[in-house]
Amino acid sequence: MGNLSGKVALITGGSRGIGRGIAERLARDGALVAVHYGSNEAAAKETAEAIVEAGGQAFVVPAELGIPGDVDTLMTGLETGLRAHGKSAIDILVHNAGVNLMGRPIELLTPEEFDRMIAVNVKAPFFLTQRMLPLLRDGGRIINISSVSTRIASAHGIAYPLTKGALDVFSHTLAKYLGPRGITVNSVAVGFTHTDMTAAVLADPANVERNIGLTALGRIGQVPDIADAIAFLASDDARWITGTKLDVTGGVGL
Repeated sequence: MGNLSGKVALITGGSRGIGRGIAERLARDGALVAVHYGSNEAAAKETAEAIVEAGGQAFVVPAELGIPGDVDTLMTGLETGLRAHGKSAIDILVHNAGVNLMGRPIELLTPEEFDRMIAVNVKAPFFLTQRMLPLLRDGGRIINISSVSTRIASAHGIAYPLTKGALDVFSHTLAKYLGPRGITVNSVAVGFTHTDMTAAVLADPANVERNIGLTALGRIGQVPDIADAIAFLASDDARWITGTKLDVTGGVGL
């Protein structure tokens, strides 16, 4: 993996689960990490403290996404944290925060639920990227966390895959636009992964067995499986990869 020493990374939804794993991995590779959180301040501070205790650098950035003024709030916190560390720009932007209302088929999904997922999963990354472009150094990285549900139809809901499909289109279109600046833009498809947020679903042995049966590598994914792939895309080793979607699912549905 490339050395990220001197780089600055922002991970949205970086306080728990896959986001925390990404934050810890990029910090271990030398990046100063801005750990964004929406509501769980304690978890975000715990993540940042764990990074610092391990010898890395991190600070927290609060902002509830999907509401009016969300990008303004996030940018204020980010710029305050950057100044405190003597920085004024970032190199890596990871759009990880998302809302997934599982078990809501088209017959039951309300307009309010639909709007919430669009606001957090599509609108927030779009307009946060818009605001971040002047702060993102040439040669930087934008990485969007997508889902295997854009490739495999899900019986548990339609709106979440729809939002991730939009994010995939955003990725490859933005990659072409930002190519002249040497900024790469890629998305990462995540499959069945053990996190504190999926613990309830994976507590059911039947769900575990079903998901393992769908996965070529024969197990449920772990957070480091995802974080290591993100670290690769963030590194100089991935300098010639842009506009693509990296499937980090262990081969779900092959």
